[in-house]
Amino acid sequence: MTNPTAALLIIGNEVLSGRTQDANLKFIATRLGELGIPLREVRVIPDVPETIIGTVNAVRAAFTYVFTTGGIGPTHDDITSECVARAFGVPWEVHEPSRAIMEADYARRNPPVAMNAARLRMATLPRGAEPILCSETSAPGFRMENVFVMAGVPRIMRSMFEVIAPTLQRGTPVQSRTLHANGLLEGQIAAALEAVQARHPALDIGSYPYYREGGNGVALVAKGTDAAALDAAAAEIAELIRADGKVPVEGEPPA
Repeated sequence: MTNPTAALLIIGNEVLSGRTQDANLKFIATRLGELGIPLREVRVIPDVPETIIGTVNAVRAAFTYVFTTGGIGPTHDDITSECVARAFGVPWEVHEPSRAIMEADYARRNPPVAMNAARLRMATLPRGAEPILCSETSAPGFRMENVFVMAGVPRIMRSMFEVIAPTLQRGTPVQSRTLHANGLLEGQIAAALEAVQARHPALDIGSYPYYREGGNGVALVAKGTDAAALDAAAAEIAELIRADGKVPVEGEPPA
């Protein structure tokens, strides 16, 4: 069975300007890999309606799942929700159950918080959307068909993701094998590593130099869904390291 695939859209001018450093990609990629849903594409796009609408429509047709982060807050530049409504060709309207949940939450606070027009934007969803409710906030994310719209704040995004994770079609989990060796040089082992990749076309094999006070070297990583193939590739990688006169060590190099 072919694994489902995913794309991630990171939405926000603040990320593109360098004002905010994205902290969600690593978590989403890792969790999707654990669920057997390889993340195949990531795009960082601005708060521009035409860009968001066009990109959402392009990727939702190309991948099993699309995840978005950012742009669902109360301010004028939080336009992801209304743009997703336009991408699907449906009205953007107040979702009354979400409004009621948020209003009740605000009323319980000390002191109480008013449900003003800005906060009401967070309860305004594309018609037909399924809210994503999590423990970190009463303001919802939402799902439209295969598109999951989540907050950009990392702790809220993570909470929303764990709510939707059980609903996703899973594939074979992506596993990895990692070996590293001090003193190893990429240029020395490139041809041998390419040969390992050629013998295991279903795996993704990469080399990653590291620089540490205790010594520089290269980490070699094989990723895939076939455990037997991963073990075979790891054995071949260990052998090419030894052939270069270095000692292979399992796992990532110490930080």
